[in-house]
Amino acid sequence: MTISDTVMNQNNTGAHHCDLLIHNVSLATMDYETSGPVSHYGQLEDGLLAVTAGRISWVGAASEAPEFEAIERIDGQKGWLTPGLIDCHTHLVYGGSRAREFEWRLQGVSYEEIARKGGGIVSTVTATRAASDEELFASGLKRLQRLMAEGVTTVEIKSGYGLDTETELRMLKVAGRLAEHTGLTVKRTFLGAHAIPAEYKHDPDAYLDIVINEMLPIVAEQKLADAVDVFCEGIGFSPEQTRRLFEAAVKHGLPVKGHVEQLSDLKGAVLAAEFNALSVDHLEYLAEEDLPILKQAGTVAVMLPGAFYCLKETQLPPIKALFEHNIPVAVSTDLNPGTSPVASLLLAMNQSCVLFGMTPEQALAGTTCHGAKALGLENSKGVLKTGYDADLVLWPVEHPSELSYGINMHRPAKIWLAGQEAK
Repeated sequence: MTISDTVMNQNNTGAHHCDLLIHNVSLATMDYETSGPVSHYGQLEDGLLAVTAGRISWVGAASEAPEFEAIERIDGQKGWLTPGLIDCHTHLVYGGSRAREFEWRLQGVSYEEIARKGGGIVSTVTATRAASDEELFASGLKRLQRLMAEGVTTVEIKSGYGLDTETELRMLKVAGRLAEHTGLTVKRTFLGAHAIPAEYKHDPDAYLDIVINEMLPIVAEQKLADAVDVFCEGIGFSPEQTRRLFEAAVKHGLPVKGHVEQLSDLKGAVLAAEFNALSVDHLEYLAEEDLPILKQAGTVAVMLPGAFYCLKETQLPPIKALFEHNIPVAVSTDLNPGTSPVASLLLAMNQSCVLFGMTPEQALAGTTCHGAKALGLENSKGVLKTGYDADLVLWPVEHPSELSYGINMHRPAKIWLAGQEAK
């Protein structure tokens, strides 16, 4: 029996059963397939939503709703209900802190000197390798709770600060524990090809051999990741090395994504699209002539304005052209210790508007329906639609544009994970 069948079964009084009924609320459904592009936010200003067995079982205008018999009724008090927010690109499991390096840079210490002190990504790798599983879990939980407090119900967590087999596997296992502990949906991404570790700086191909032949088979066999990522850049891995990794990932049945075109145009996005990548992320140097290839592949473009801000970048990603080509654009925090210590998806939404010129509606779509697609979850999350997971956020705002407009102004009134209120 389907969810719809369940809720539409009537009792003797003619009412329909559901577990949760939310009324007196406006809905930002983000369901453009049903509402069409003319309806901003897919909005219903006097809506009603029912939940049964953890999924949305009815959604629509209150005036068209049948009579419901609900175990729990919630008065939305004329607020706005949105899908749970989705942070589709984070590195939130890591050891140590780079706060002192931040201070040193502002005091005029050069990058070379910081590197000689063991700073940069090397410091995070060293600290992550030294941290116990419990330490990684505890620090990761604090960051995850910051995201949760702002309505994030689904998050992607990457490895990539171990750069050895043992630590990469530990990071992915900790990410799994975070999912079990919080009840959030966590999609794990294997990013062993995040950087070249110091011990292989003169032989990056030898390290990539370890990633492909040692780490990846274990990750796949133990089902520790949902996707494989790579940093394809001059300071990371070449397109040729990236192709090797992608070919190996596909053989193991894992989809790919890529950090590409952040610092230069190496055609990493085109390469990723060749493998039908879930997403390509950063994209400051993405060439407009490559956009039709992304469109054809169905690949999501992920904007990471936190890194753009922290690095004081000036090269803007081709936002206008992305939308003109109808490529789905997601927005994420890129939460990491070095280039985007940002644990606020609402701030990233604001930054995407102020820095990149996105509209508040595009920013919300980027953290709901398009964020879901970037994680391969477009058929279950990111939209208020019958049959989708009941990951919901109730906001005490007068209009959903406020979520991108205000900085540290808004917190959810209520959050539900699969129909259960988050505490």
